[in-house]
Amino acid sequence: MNPRNYWRSFEELDQSEEFRQFAADEFVHRIPAEADAASRRKFLRLMGASMALAGATACTKQPKETIVPYVRQPEEIVPGNPLFYATTVTEAGLGTGLLVESHEGRPTKIEGNPDHPASLGATSPQMQASVLNLYDPDRSQTVLHDGIFDTWERFTAAFSGARDLAGLKKGEGLRILTGTVTSPTLAAQLAEFLEMFPQAKWHQWDPCGRHSDYAGSVAAFGAPWNTIYHFERAARIASFDADFLDPASPGGLRSTRDYTGRRRDAAQDPSSEFPRLYIAESTPSITGGMAEHRFRMRSREVESFADKLMSGNGDPYASIMKDLNAHRGESIVIAGEYQIPRVHALAHAMNQALGNTGKTVVYTDRVEANPMDQTASLAALAADMRAGAVETLLILGGNPVYDAPADLDFVGALQQVKLRAHLGLYANETAEWCHWHLPEAHYLESWSDARAWDGTASIVQPLIAPIYNGKTSHELLNLLLNRTDLSAHDTVRGFWQTQNKGADFEDFWQISLHDGVVAGTTFPDKTPPAANVPPASAAQQTAGIEIVFRPDPAVGSGADSNNGWLQELPKPPNKMTWENAVWISQATAQRLAIDTGDVVELALNGRKLQGAVWVQAGQADESAAIHFGYGRKRAGRVANGIGFNAYSVRDSKALWHGAGAEVKRISRGYSFATTQYTQNMEERDPFRVATIEEFRARPGFAQPEGEGVPPPNLTMFPMWQYPKHKWGMSIDLTACTGCNACMVACQAENNIAVVGKEEVAKGRHMNWIRVDRYFSGPASEPEMYFQPVPCMHCEDALCELVCPVAATVHSGEGLNEMVYNRCVGTRYCSNNCPYKVRRFNFLLYSDWNTQSLWGVRNPDVTVRSRGVMEKCSYCIQRINAAKIKAEEQNRPVRDGEIVTACQQACPAEAIVFGDLNDPNSKVARRKRQQRDYGLLEELNTHPRTTYLARLRNPNPEIGGA
Repeated sequence: MNPRNYWRSFEELDQSEEFRQFAADEFVHRIPAEADAASRRKFLRLMGASMALAGATACTKQPKETIVPYVRQPEEIVPGNPLFYATTVTEAGLGTGLLVESHEGRPTKIEGNPDHPASLGATSPQMQASVLNLYDPDRSQTVLHDGIFDTWERFTAAFSGARDLAGLKKGEGLRILTGTVTSPTLAAQLAEFLEMFPQAKWHQWDPCGRHSDYAGSVAAFGAPWNTIYHFERAARIASFDADFLDPASPGGLRSTRDYTGRRRDAAQDPSSEFPRLYIAESTPSITGGMAEHRFRMRSREVESFADKLMSGNGDPYASIMKDLNAHRGESIVIAGEYQIPRVHALAHAMNQALGNTGKTVVYTDRVEANPMDQTASLAALAADMRAGAVETLLILGGNPVYDAPADLDFVGALQQVKLRAHLGLYANETAEWCHWHLPEAHYLESWSDARAWDGTASIVQPLIAPIYNGKTSHELLNLLLNRTDLSAHDTVRGFWQTQNKGADFEDFWQISLHDGVVAGTTFPDKTPPAANVPPASAAQQTAGIEIVFRPDPAVGSGADSNNGWLQELPKPPNKMTWENAVWISQATAQRLAIDTGDVVELALNGRKLQGAVWVQAGQADESAAIHFGYGRKRAGRVANGIGFNAYSVRDSKALWHGAGAEVKRISRGYSFATTQYTQNMEERDPFRVATIEEFRARPGFAQPEGEGVPPPNLTMFPMWQYPKHKWGMSIDLTACTGCNACMVACQAENNIAVVGKEEVAKGRHMNWIRVDRYFSGPASEPEMYFQPVPCMHCEDALCELVCPVAATVHSGEGLNEMVYNRCVGTRYCSNNCPYKVRRFNFLLYSDWNTQSLWGVRNPDVTVRSRGVMEKCSYCIQRINAAKIKAEEQNRPVRDGEIVTACQQACPAEAIVFGDLNDPNSKVARRKRQQRDYGLLEELNTHPRTTYLARLRNPNPEIGGA
């Protein structure tokens, strides 16, 4: 196996003097002034005063909580026993089935619904974090009329008058703007509305919707079709800028589960064929990180790449096409949302030519209730508003004032409308320009329904009443339909009753609510006509830098901007938190004489913005990526004023990339908060990877060789025996995509606090599991790898040796445990941990004052105050719950019965936990694989968390493989 050089920054790759000093300093986040002796004496004096004050006031006190008992306890609620119920969340209109954990009637944790085809039990980071949005104190809490508190009754009276006036004109001048609608119930209401008001119009806009997917199917087939990819059947995949492993993308959870499942199976069976992924993209993505061959190019060059691949002439196109042809019927060609319609048409045509249609690629009807060109729809609405043709506009969700393309001047057009009403979770930028704003009910407190990417319908059901008396789109439509006495529940239930008129409807309804899936609603496969490929695009402008627009990897389009969990979630390619940046390549930065932290002015089509630069490894040359979701003014206290608004330079004629931008430096010295350099394992070999050929030649490649490597179980003392349980974890790096779902799941499960940008910059983020990112290879064409790192739960834990108060101890089942009541905050354990997986509460990070946030906390996990050490506990509360249940039933704990939060959320099923004393447990079988290895094994710590080394399958005919 060829030795690899792993690096995390250009400075580390170059071994610059700055990096060597950084690596040599044990306390890399110290305040610079502390370096000289005088400053250190001043620091000690201040600390002495602080300690005196601490002695006078004793330890930090937890606020007093009032416990109010039930007057009459509900029979179905047993304190301490959580309940789970099925519901559905929508992202870009598409539904994903969830199971929601509740404690005493309040939702506390999100899990995937294993019975739902879009989830299969997995979740995205955004889904995990959505429970925090429910309790957000910045949510809209009251009806506003011209910015002044008002009532629902007064709005009803005002809007009823406008409805009646519009009725006299058959709806002329009446408009409704929604996001993407897949809800069968809402679609039926909108159809009835248009029948009642035939001159009215329904428009749709979703800033990160499936615009190119829709336009591409129209270009290829003359009509909109829905494409479903079966990655579990594909041995070869060619991606044209498609980040299909992004769990927030349409069908992304299912795509990840299917794709990584095939990789895992092939890795365990050397005789089976390992899949191979090719991708052409401009901006590093998690899908690009999983690819055997990543072709770095500007977004506008992907069309040429697709054309050359289809012709199969020249390198590497001939080699790729030869590989695809050798796997006819078991390959996939997929175009990404960020590409123009013609690239999608090329992908459809290639799949037909390769015999993939009906096998790995199937087609159905569109799942949207009213498929349309949303960009054209929004442009038509803006034109009608400017022309004075719109008298009344009802905006159901969304934030077009913030996220509409800049050339449409939506806010200017909106001001020409006589009556404007907005329904939303927040009194956002659009609410500011509307006469009426109505608080919207969160999906966890709503009734509705939605279709998944394959057409499967499921019910959105609440557990609690709306906290702030929010309304749903169904109730607003009922107002237009003059049915104000009909609730959202009755509306949804009534729709499905019309679809199932048999005598067994009640059984059907209860089963649908229980299972989280409406049986028999998946769309059937259909055979499309022969794909047409439009003529090649006209030659595009080549001068200037290309601007690439992307949803932010954490906060997406901006709807989740005020979510602290997501703001503090590191972005996979660079581990940046709390803002966006202008990503450019090293070569482009050198040409422009700019560097990371420089603030630049970016001009495109006469519009400008300012943002700080991040020099990103893997970014295409002469291409700058900017992300949505920032530059907010009315998002809430968490997000206001962070970053820049990428929508301000977006054009409706070039939604995802535009050419001819100018970049000019304005200033220097901007500071980012990134987590990649906070926990370092310098001069180690933490990540291990090999090709399939190398693995077959040396199956034990993951095990270290040479001098200084102790043999297994080398010790002067006998190894401790664990007669009952011996817990352990295995993480498969061949499957892990680096999506970060495990991080947010751990945060939600374990009441982990948000610390803010300044504290993250000091290395004080509190996440109990991190996902390290490594590069390998040259700076111009690096490979990208991800590695989740929780506590290793070492058999010979170095942290336990140095704790003076025995706060970190070993349990009888092999867990490294923290006793908070003993911890006095010496941090010796953290200094002695070679894996740097321990976190210290420097400040009182947990918000004890905002009462609404109390509801999101898991009562099974202690909420820590300041001054104690924290770390991964293998979800000890889940271990104990399963043990108690098994003991009550007089049986042993079953394999798979205990599922940690990170394991449960993982779309790739990369994480497995269980009892190593059971030789047939899944985790024990994984650890017997030849790819199994432990981090820093040369230290003889015997970690309970081990890894399965990454396998790759490059094409030997392509250079660099």
